[in-house]
Amino acid sequence: MSFFKSSSGVVSNKAVARLQGLIWTLIYGGLLTLVLGLSVQRINDDLGGSLEVWGGLVAVLGFILIYVRSKMKVE
Repeated sequence: MSFFKSSSGVVSNKAVARLQGLIWTLIYGGLLTLVLGLSVQRINDDLGGSLEVWGGLVAVLGFILIYVRSKMKVE
């Protein structure tokens, strides 16, 4: 039957497009939060430091997902 596709580890274009959207959202959101933390740190050191850490972690997660995306096989 040609209706069912074999599961050979190939990912559809729709899933890749969603993943790429998530990647860029995480990277830009993380970097924006990191910069916001740098500016808030002048007023409140604890809040600014935590915003920097969380923003950096979110951006790093986006960069890790770029590596994951590079290893995917697209149909």
